[in-house]
This record gives sequence, C-alpha cells and structure tokens, in this order.
Amino acid sequence: MIKKIALLAIAASSFVVAAFAADQAPAAAPAKSTIAKPCTLCHKAEPGAVRGNFDLVTFKAKTIQVKIDDTVELFKFDEDEIKVKNGAGKIGDGEFLKDNLVKRGHEIKVEYIEKDGVKTAVKLIEKPPVKISEDMLMKTADIEKLVAMGPEKGKYFLYDSRPLPRFQEGYIPTAINLPFPAFDKLSDKLLPMDKNALIIFYCSGVTCSMSPGSADKAKKLGYSNIKVYKDGMPGWFDKNYGVLSTQFLKEAWIDKDVPHVLLDARTVKEAGKGFIKGAVAFPAKQSAKLIKKLDVKKSAPIMIYDQKGGKDSETVAKALIKEGFKRVMVLTGGFEAWQSAKYDVASGNFAIKASYTPKLRPGEIRLDEFKKYAAELPANVMIVDARTAAESKAGMLAGAKQISAEDIKDRLAEIPKDKLVVFYCNTGVLAEVAYNTLKDFGYTNVKFLNAKLTFENNGSYKISQD
Repeated sequence: MIKKIALLAIAASSFVVAAFAADQAPAAAPAKSTIAKPCTLCHKAEPGAVRGNFDLVTFKAKTIQVKIDDTVELFKFDEDEIKVKNGAGKIGDGEFLKDNLVKRGHEIKVEYIEKDGVKTAVKLIEKPPVKISEDMLMKTADIEKLVAMGPEKGKYFLYDSRPLPRFQEGYIPTAINLPFPAFDKLSDKLLPMDKNALIIFYCSGVTCSMSPGSADKAKKLGYSNIKVYKDGMPGWFDKNYGVLSTQFLKEAWIDKDVPHVLLDARTVKEAGKGFIKGAVAFPAKQSAKLIKKLDVKKSAPIMIYDQKGGKDSETVAKALIKEGFKRVMVLTGGFEAWQSAKYDVASGNFAIKASYTPKLRPGEIRLDEFKKYAAELPANVMIVDARTAAESKAGMLAGAKQISAEDIKDRLAEIPKDKLVVFYCNTGVLAEVAYNTLKDFGYTNVKFLNAKLTFENNGSYKISQD
C-alpha cells in the first residue's frame, strides 16, 4: 500500500507544483505586512489591526510579540485595560494571557492604537475552532480505520488541503495534496468523477479553515458525500505516524537543512551496503532498547526508513509513538525508492547516536558563541542585560550593560551601531523582545540568547536550554 501512496502523492504534487506557487515577495522596507499569508485566505488587511500568530508575551516589558510570516510585530499593553477574547468566546483582561493560556503559534488578531510611534494593543482575539456540522465530521478512529483498509477497499478519497510546502513535511497515509488556495485549478484533475464518492478533507487542526473551505467548494461542484477530519495533522500525529516520499525528504528537509532525525531500521548488514547521509543505525529488532536511549525532544520530527518501506519502519514508528514521540514519519518506498531516484548514497561510518538541534529563531545566538563572549568580551561586542534594574542588581554578567527591554527606545544613544549587540535575560523572552525592538530602530548587527540564566551572589551563573 505504501508504494501506491508514494505514486499518488508524487502524481498529485506534480499538479500542485505547476499550479500552486505561494507569493513570497517581501514587503518593501520599512513597511511590514499586517496580515499573515494564511490569514489572507479568509480575511483582508484592516487599519489598526494585525493578524498573525501569537509568539510571546512579557508582563515585565508589557509587550506582546506577534509573528506575521517571517517578521514580528511588537505591541505594548496594559494588563488591566486590554480585552482578550479566547478561543472559547470568553472575554477577560491580561489575566487571559498568563500561564501559557494562549499557545505559541496560535492564530490571533490584535487591534491597536498608535501614538508617538508606539503601538498599544487594546484587544486580542484568539481564533476559535472552526464550526463544522456534526454530520460532516470524522474522528481520528474513523480515519485510522479507512487508512488501514486503503482507498480501494475503503472506497474513499483523502485530501490534504494544506499548501504544498506543509504537505511535503509529512502527511496522512493515502492522502493526496489538493491545496485549498489552488482548489479551483486542481479540482477537476484530482477529485473523483463520481460525485457520490466519499471524499474527506483535512488540514492543520481545529482552527484551520482550509479543509472546511475545500468541503464548501466541493459541495458547490455537486459532491454529496463530503467529510472533514477537523483534528487534521496535529490530531493524527498524536496517535499515528505520517508518511513522506523520498523526494519530499530530500527537497523539504535535507536540501533545506531543516533539523530532523533520520533512522535506518534495516539490519547493520543491509545498511553497511549504503545508507542515506545523516541516518542513524536503528535496527527494528533492537528498537525497544534503542528508543530508551534516544535522547531527543518528543516533538522532534523523526523519519524512519527500511529497505522497501515495509514492516520494519512501521514497527519502529509505532514503538516511537507509544513512547510519546509526536512527529513520526515513515519514508514511502524505503531505501530502494531513494536509490531508484538516483539520490546520493552514503557509505562508510554509520552514526549510532541520534542528535537533534532545533533551528535557531531569527536573531538567536548559538550558546557556544555567547559563552565565548561572556568569558572574554571582544571590543566589537556589547552584551546587554535586558532585565529590569532591580533584577540585574541581584547579579549580572561581568562587562554587560543593563538596559531593560522596556527602556530601549529612550536609551538608543547608549547602544552603538558599529558593534554586535547581544541581549540576554533570565528566560530569553525579554531578550528576544529587546532584539526585535532594536531591529525596528534600524540596528542590523543584533542577537539574543534564547536560554535560561540564573545568577549567584558571587557573580557566577548557569545557562540552560530546554
């Protein structure tokens, strides 16, 4: 079945590549976009408002950071004055922003007022779950049952409504990519001729409107047996493994140097004849023992392959999921598919220990680089403590200058443009806000430490990262 999946996915993606290309032209400096590209599918830009993804909040600097595609926007806020409407429709004040109640990455709308160049958020609206009629909904168990049977026996068509770049990162077995933004161009090529056939759409989760939008379009085309798997890819990954083709592994992960873990589930003898560069030896028969030693985050994307995309990779994938790993994928066609595509095959020393280092956030300094500067500060580097003056008095790095994130605008004269400026704080949150604030004032040589620092009375300190 996995070979059929690969053929379906590759065939569908060839249509998608030809018909669907995201507009990646950056906004002209210094203007920033006020609405994230995914939001434009349903909304238009509005004066005094932005739509994007919640990134972070700091009550010390009274700042909310919103991610809009590849940029961020900072907003001041008053904890008692701001109105927050959560996904359940309840309205409160700044208390609704505490204790991680709004998750990083969640879609939000921020309404603000601007005075003297400072944007102050007056209302934050969390995107609620998309409303879909009960008779159209499918649960994870329903999809699991159909996928186990396969499209022919189960008599269904499963469509991933996400844009191609997201589909390339991994998808539900047997799914075909029919991106909602390209639906009108691709529907006649990818939807079945039979208007009574069971067709199912899914996308990025309960707040994603692309699968319901696809369902509405299909209904207008005359299809009568339409379902939506609202939990989408996040819901599937909770209990199941996804799949991806060898082409997608190479183009979306390896070629772009996106951090991931690649496990070779074949025997040591098989793998000794050649393997995919970067893979770690992980024989299926030893997987139970090896998983106990797997020292990577549960959220790390893990890809597994065997010789032909069969039982060995599935065995390892299921064992990983049982241990709580949340982004597990199987390579369709396995190593033979990789060879057939004429991709590079590695030989020689085989890695025996997996490692995973998440991609650095924009502006984030590597830990080893920061430690080097902290130990011996170069003349062309300035380290800034972005915490409050009271916090810094309890201990700070030798040679660092204290300028709280909230005071940067008023103390720009103290920050040179001809030096690398590196911010730190206790957690990385204030440091990142300080970094983005300084970037907004035209500074280009700026970084921040995304780590936890604790200081002792004797001036010593400890750095740790999650």
